[in-house]
Amino acid sequence: MELVVTPGGHIRCLYDESLPLQALGRLDIRRGSYVEPDASGLWTADLAPVGGPILGPFEHRCSALAAEIAWLRAHWLVPPAAD
Repeated sequence: MELVVTPGGHIRCLYDESLPLQALGRLDIRRGSYVEPDASGLWTADLAPVGGPILGPFEHRCSALAAEIAWLRAHWLVPPAAD
């Protein structure tokens, strides 16, 4: 798990259960995307909750999840320097 600590003391990460994050203090967990099937059974990753695009369609859910994680790491995980 990657933890990014901003100069303002905030910590950002892509949530998973590999670390007990509650040990770091009060949590503010927010959804980064919606990975859902479309009407034809293909998968998309909608990153609108963080101001991102819709990725896909993908034949497999695991491909949509991988694209979601890659986009979040590249475009969201490290916030602007102003924080």
